[in-house]
Amino acid sequence: MAVNGYFQLVNIPSGFGIKCMPPQDGGEPVLINEMSDYLGARNITCDIAQLKKAAEADSEQIIRLGTGSCPPEQESYSLEISEDSMTAKVRFYPPSETGQRMSLDEFVKDMEFKKIVYGVNMELLRMHFDRGHYCETLVIAEGKPPRHGKDAEIEYFFNTDPRAVPTLNEDGSVDFFNLNTINHCRKGDLLARIIPEDVGEAGYNVAGTLIKPRNVKRANLRYGKHVALSEDHMSISSEVDGCVSLVDGQVFVSDLYVVENVDNSTGNIEFDGSVQVNGNVCSGFSVSAEGNVIVNGVVEGAAIYAEGDIVITRGMNGMNKGRLEASGNIIAKFLENATANAAGYISAESILHSKVMAGTEINVTGRRGFITGGHACAGYKISAKNLGANMGASTVVEVGVNPRMKQEYQALQDEFLEIQKVIKKTQPILTSFAEKRAKGVQFTPEQVKYIRSLVVLTEAKKGELEEKNRKWEALHAAFEVQNDAFVEVMGEAFPGTVIVIKEVSMSLRSSYQHCRFKRIGGEVRMQGL
Repeated sequence: MAVNGYFQLVNIPSGFGIKCMPPQDGGEPVLINEMSDYLGARNITCDIAQLKKAAEADSEQIIRLGTGSCPPEQESYSLEISEDSMTAKVRFYPPSETGQRMSLDEFVKDMEFKKIVYGVNMELLRMHFDRGHYCETLVIAEGKPPRHGKDAEIEYFFNTDPRAVPTLNEDGSVDFFNLNTINHCRKGDLLARIIPEDVGEAGYNVAGTLIKPRNVKRANLRYGKHVALSEDHMSISSEVDGCVSLVDGQVFVSDLYVVENVDNSTGNIEFDGSVQVNGNVCSGFSVSAEGNVIVNGVVEGAAIYAEGDIVITRGMNGMNKGRLEASGNIIAKFLENATANAAGYISAESILHSKVMAGTEINVTGRRGFITGGHACAGYKISAKNLGANMGASTVVEVGVNPRMKQEYQALQDEFLEIQKVIKKTQPILTSFAEKRAKGVQFTPEQVKYIRSLVVLTEAKKGELEEKNRKWEALHAAFEVQNDAFVEVMGEAFPGTVIVIKEVSMSLRSSYQHCRFKRIGGEVRMQGL
């Protein structure tokens, strides 16, 4: 067992000195500074060079310090407490030959006086007072660090990624038959559960001071209709067969209404869940759903409105009157002579002579992958294999402004004006009333009632104005995020195509291949891929 070297004041002929013992079995040698500090604290002078020589020797060394008998020094120690008060370390020094050892009780009471009361290693202290090994660092007390807990979590048992996209086959085509964009569920299916929060466990430092763990957050399940909450409020399940989605942290389950075709046999369809059409949607008819709309056939000159996604397996020929409106995404094999508007993204193999608008991006990257004719507009990105055509079909692609946000911004401007008109109209009346009242003019009960209604109206309009301002600021911040919008061409962009990025345009006069268009320095520029 390794034993550190140590020092001790001893008697010598005609005086006293300090004995320096070398370490044993790999222990640490005597620290010169420690020995010097020990003597200095007792006003005993000594030559540092002699101390160093003695400390480095391989055998016992005694250095003469003075005349007279050896001072009766009791066993002592040096104490070190960490900055965080989580550990206390002690190094013991032996008593002089004429001194006495400290008792365990004395030391414990001394530590209590110094407020070291928690996590004291009594077994280690007993070993020291039994064996008397010195100049060794002993961790005599350790605090208990707090165990920090964990916030509660919600585990969902369905795909919550709203950006599911069609699979691209090896031949470049898109698999519109296996989209996996709809989360089907059955009655009784577990939809989500709470993984409870772990509050953690308090700790203590060596002074016994309580150290609290970090605060943790609880979780609540948010859900809409067709969803059942368990008795312990820890899980939710579906009450119907349908499809499930997560919108702004809230779980919704929609019933799924299935028809073969939308034609004269069904008439127009309005449903508060999702709609699946196994065949076609014929010209002149409409489908409106609060969930998703899935069409496994073709959509002709019809109108489809969905609060979720619109998926058209075989594409749409709008006949210049067909329209698609989705609060989610639009996925179609092709769009031709149609108008499509999605709050999310639009994905197709080809877009021909259509007006398409997407809140985030438009991807036309299938085997043909062209946007020819019409106007394509997306908030952040348009990616296509080919843009325009050799015949010079008028094609405009625009990025950098979310179409719906732009419409909302314009609507906000109109609402601002209307609210300000009301406030401007009522304010003079209220001011006049206040002035007359201050002069002692008496008003009839009907007049007072009218004035009170104007006050309520004015305050309400001021509140509306503040809310509109908050929306305006949010829209402004969102517009700033779209500064990095771009148009990407993996094949060829033909002459005559117009690229618009945040209201700065560029009309292509020649053909460009494998490139990206971005707004740089106030103009649209081309970069190679």
